[in-house]
Amino acid sequence: MIEAVPGSAQTLAAHQQVPEISLVAPMYNESEGLEQFFKTVTPILDQISPAWEIVCVNDGSRDDTLLKLIDYHQRDSRIRILNFSRNFGKEAGTTAGIDFSRGKAVIPIDADLQDPPELILEMVAKWREGYKVVLATRKERKEDTWFKRQSALMFYRIISAMSEIDIPKNTGDYRLMDRQVVNTLKQLPEKTRFMKGIFAWLGFPTTTIYFDRPQRFAGQTSWNYWKLWRFALDGIFAFTTLPLQIWTYLGAMISLFSFIYASVLIVQTLLHGVEVPGYASSMVTMLFLGGVQLISLGVIGEYVGRIYKEVKGRPIYIVQDTWGFQDLTDRD
Repeated sequence: MIEAVPGSAQTLAAHQQVPEISLVAPMYNESEGLEQFFKTVTPILDQISPAWEIVCVNDGSRDDTLLKLIDYHQRDSRIRILNFSRNFGKEAGTTAGIDFSRGKAVIPIDADLQDPPELILEMVAKWREGYKVVLATRKERKEDTWFKRQSALMFYRIISAMSEIDIPKNTGDYRLMDRQVVNTLKQLPEKTRFMKGIFAWLGFPTTTIYFDRPQRFAGQTSWNYWKLWRFALDGIFAFTTLPLQIWTYLGAMISLFSFIYASVLIVQTLLHGVEVPGYASSMVTMLFLGGVQLISLGVIGEYVGRIYKEVKGRPIYIVQDTWGFQDLTDRD
């Protein structure tokens, strides 16, 4: 990292240049790991170019993350801060950081150092070879629990079968994107932000590098199983309408079986007379059909809920304060 004090000629010159690399780091209660994060990341960026920026998005942290970020910004003006008015979630934080980034290439990264910063050098090398997107994909998920590994595997299988978009497995937001890709991404205004799918939808020449993900350096993850479940649903409903179409075919199959069963009953009645129908079979049929109807309404409700979010037109995030952005209109 370039040693400089606020206002020095060297720092001011680096600040005014168009950054070669923009690092986007959404942060929620990351106070414990900030020192190690900047200590690890900034020397790597310095190897690439003195013209870099780190866009730190404080996503409504409840600890002293913001105060520490301000202190780091005062030491180096290339560390820039967006402070949300409240917690909007990681997807919104990533979106805001990308929106405000100015670099020729942009890399979203987790502040907990589970995304190895050392890969940035390899990403940049691939980018300079001509690739517009460089993905960082985990080789394995050994650090996850058995349940999380299996649920992730199931999710990727389901979304791969349902969606026309090929979403890379075991690949998070950690990737390099060329400015052309970023400018295209900023044209997508949808409110439900499943970033993995949005990134994949863009296309562009892409390559992949593989890595083993280390343990979280400090703090605790805010992702519980309920949030992961909702996140998976966002991914499925945002990139395929197959769940809606399924009920058409399921309804047709049930109607066909009902017609066959009715035909069998008519034949039995004509041949053997009227029989008293069984109470158990009637109840099972009614409960089954009722369950199917409620599930189909639930699926429709998921889509209607997302339509509701879109038509309200509320912003994805609200920036309360900024540090290092002299003019909010300087976004590309």
